[in-house]
Amino acid sequence: MNTQFPKVTLIGAGPGASDLLTIRGAQVLAKADAVLYDALVNKELLELAPEKAPKIFVGKRSGNHEYAQEEINKMIVQYAQKYGHIVRLKGGDPFVFGRGYEEIAYANSFGVETEVIPGITSAVAVPGACNIPLTSRGVSESFWVITGATTKGHISEDLKLAAQSTATVVILMGMNNLKEITEIFKAVDKIQTPAAVIQNGTRTNQQIVRGTVENIYQLTQEKQIGSPAIIVIGNVVDLNF
Repeated sequence: MNTQFPKVTLIGAGPGASDLLTIRGAQVLAKADAVLYDALVNKELLELAPEKAPKIFVGKRSGNHEYAQEEINKMIVQYAQKYGHIVRLKGGDPFVFGRGYEEIAYANSFGVETEVIPGITSAVAVPGACNIPLTSRGVSESFWVITGATTKGHISEDLKLAAQSTATVVILMGMNNLKEITEIFKAVDKIQTPAAVIQNGTRTNQQIVRGTVENIYQLTQEKQIGSPAIIVIGNVVDLNF
């Protein structure tokens, strides 16, 4: 019988490499009574949790959902009530296309205490690990981070606005729509704009393909680059150290 007050701590696991978890995240994970983790979480991080703590996979990827989001929300509350302090471990930062707010709000609606420990978002860290700065003086003054597919699987309308700007554009979860994404940039005369696709960013099996809006889709097909991957479009892609 659980004698502890239920609590959920939402922890961002970072972009992929296990040593890019924050120190605070590691400290809290080490005290968890149970862990619910996502598909993009590096499983090496589970070794930081107490051995006796249950570790439950609740991952979702495009076209392959272990649990629906509504089921995950319910599990978070149920496990917190059963075990006490639950760590909800999510890839990247949980508030950047991670549906973290939904999970926290649901837990709060049942009176469960919540805490959020931010993670290093892959939107910034993965390009950085490949020597691609999202901003650089004289090249790019800002950047957009956009989902490559809305909840209905469509491309976000914001991408059409971003394509018209001079900003760097970072697209998450967009590989299934990469061809259509490039068409949006071509439509505003960005055919020769540099582009990169980074698969499994910061992990030992990381792969990167560089090209332009015109040929990046073909290059990813030739090199069999797929999800999980990040798309970066902008002149910063061509910067070299």
